[in-house]
Amino acid sequence: MLAKFKYAFTLMALLTASAITMPVQAADEDWQEAEAPPPPAWRKEGLIVIELPIRTSLIFGVDPSTLTIGPDWVVRYVMVAYNPAGSVNAMYEGLRCDTGEFKTYARASEPGHWKKVETPVWRELDNTQSATRHALALARQGACESHTVGGRTAAELIQRLKNPRQDP
Repeated sequence: MLAKFKYAFTLMALLTASAITMPVQAADEDWQEAEAPPPPAWRKEGLIVIELPIRTSLIFGVDPSTLTIGPDWVVRYVMVAYNPAGSVNAMYEGLRCDTGEFKTYARASEPGHWKKVETPVWRELDNTQSATRHALALARQGACESHTVGGRTAAELIQRLKNPRQDP
């Protein structure tokens, strides 16, 4: 009897591990992205800090006043990265929880001075790529719940980000 439980437990562990590493497929092949609003105004003060899994000299945070959920279920936000020496960079991005992708629409080094990305493309969230780690950390901290948006409203997402938990 004990052998059956060990077998079942091992099988469950293997299935769970494979589910975590399986590539994510688009939930809806007919999905169309809504037109992204223009980059919003942002501030360095009042950011919700995003905890990165690796050590970095930069601090990353989302300006909660910029967080939205579009009709296309894309979570759009301004991510601010800064260091103690004072340099600041901001990225206006979109996050698709259903496919595990994000897109950068514009960048800025000071409020009010956005430089739009010529042809923004969806990129896979990948912890091995330093350019995507902050978006993956945002998804895991609460913006996404498995492969869906982590809340029905921006206010719910803000609460989840302020009270983080880590998704596998």
